[in-house]
Amino acid sequence: MCKLPSKFYFFPVAFAMLLLSSCATIMPDQVGVKRTFGRIQDNVRQPGAVGFNPFTTRVVRVPIRTMNLAIVENLPSREGLTIRSENSILYRIQSKSVPQILKETGMDYEEMLILPVFRSAASDICSKYDAKDMHSSKRAEIEEEIKKRLIEVCGPKGFVIEAVLMKSITLPAGLSRSIEAKLEAEQDALRMQFVLDRQRQEAQRQIIDAEGAKEIARIQAEGQKNAAIIDAEAKAKGDELEAEGLKRANDLINQSLTPNVLKFKQIEAFLMLSQSPNTKVIVTDGKTPMVNWLGTEVGGN
Repeated sequence: MCKLPSKFYFFPVAFAMLLLSSCATIMPDQVGVKRTFGRIQDNVRQPGAVGFNPFTTRVVRVPIRTMNLAIVENLPSREGLTIRSENSILYRIQSKSVPQILKETGMDYEEMLILPVFRSAASDICSKYDAKDMHSSKRAEIEEEIKKRLIEVCGPKGFVIEAVLMKSITLPAGLSRSIEAKLEAEQDALRMQFVLDRQRQEAQRQIIDAEGAKEIARIQAEGQKNAAIIDAEAKAKGDELEAEGLKRANDLINQSLTPNVLKFKQIEAFLMLSQSPNTKVIVTDGKTPMVNWLGTEVGGN
């Protein structure tokens, strides 16, 4: 068996190493830019494999995902106090601006650009607010102003500032106690105001109930009065109708009682009286006709 010299293995291995060293892989959250003899090319390489001359060229990889730059800074307040703040800057790099950033700022863009601008903007803006404002609802307003300042400086250079967050604010011990005492006093005042409002509402409700009961009583009394008046008027009207009916009945009776009828009724009455077994005493004016037991009419004088 013929054995090959070792020099025959050297060239394939060297060629494989050269081939591997002339290929770079760019990850999905990166873009690449070739640097040839220290000169940055303007062509931006997208994620994937990139070939280059390992003797003259290097591939610079720059992340384009959202980055979180954490900063701990002592910030001044309007009263001259020093406030310790833990902050975060959320930013990302525009792909097309990577060559510009590498040429003008370099890979240390956080230390060279973003942090100095943030420190200047935060100190300038926070000095316009009281310490308690940084610990209250005005924190979002401060964050927004710092973000605008960063966008003004870093935006034209290819950086997208997504948010500035003041995550933790540490006030001086004495000021913290004062703010807590003030907040407790405000809470007590709000609680007392709530109690007073509730009592005022209850008193108002009782007044409304009393006025309602008074109005109901007035309406009931007025209704009873009107009912009594109506009953009286109805009774008077009924009496008037009854009297009118009696009058008409009497008129009808008087019209029907002629002298002959009255005379006949007298005869009937005396006839019935004469048939009674009891002793009778009859007193007349002498003109009333008398009836004997035979039924014949007797005139008296």
